[in-house]
Amino acid sequence: MPTATDPRTRADLRRHYEVERELADRLRAAPAEARSALYRALYNELFARVPDHPQNVWKDSPEQQAARTAEQFRLLEPFLAPETAYLEIGAGDCHLARTVAGRVSRAYGADVSDQIASSVDRPANFELLITDGSHLPLPTGATTVAFSNMLVEHLHPDDFVTHLIEVHRVLAPGGVYVCRTPHRFAGPTDISGYFDREATGFHLKEYTAGELAARFRAAGFARVGFRARLKGRAVAAPAWGVKLVEAGLAVFPYRARRALSRSAPLRPLFATITVVARKG
Repeated sequence: MPTATDPRTRADLRRHYEVERELADRLRAAPAEARSALYRALYNELFARVPDHPQNVWKDSPEQQAARTAEQFRLLEPFLAPETAYLEIGAGDCHLARTVAGRVSRAYGADVSDQIASSVDRPANFELLITDGSHLPLPTGATTVAFSNMLVEHLHPDDFVTHLIEVHRVLAPGGVYVCRTPHRFAGPTDISGYFDREATGFHLKEYTAGELAARFRAAGFARVGFRARLKGRAVAAPAWGVKLVEAGLAVFPYRARRALSRSAPLRPLFATITVVARKG
């Protein structure tokens, strides 16, 4: 995500942007049967060609990792119970999934690679699943709570459809999917945010609340709601209210809309949007 604290020069940012846009365009144009292999290959190429990419040079401190895990755990805690079967998609180092495992009966972490999490200790009730980026190697109805954090914007829009159908499939009736993603009005939040008005890097598509609600319902989810982050807590936000404010923001020109979405009153909902979708 572009930030004011990125120490790189404008020329460095431009070079990163041009490489990432080139690779992202290849992914956008690829046929469905080629994309599962391309996700990993193109990200690896990006990190090789952009040695000063933040993910190459910046590492989490234990304190930062613990704070991020605690913030996400607070969001999930109301949905967790001793009998919960938890699934995290895009689990990375699995720090959150392993933390959740201590509170539930079963926990799964799904990712396209086990490279990051290969050396971590795994609780007895935790399993790492390797996916192709869209499909989930779990039986139908195997989970009750699913979670993804800053994942779906990296998926090809067609693969996002497949992803939602798969999550719906592996959830038991009444199960819930908590999905966090950047709101389009506050973006772009990949490297293209320095140069473009729409995401053109590896955020293959950033969404509005209305777009997300429509896609979740099309995938079969019976109820779709939203959460706002207030004082470290996730507070339910009525869908009608979110869409009303979103419609008001849509009439503003790009710069004003982006600034308003990132302003203190609206940032809890429109910087990062949290969807809570329940299977019927």
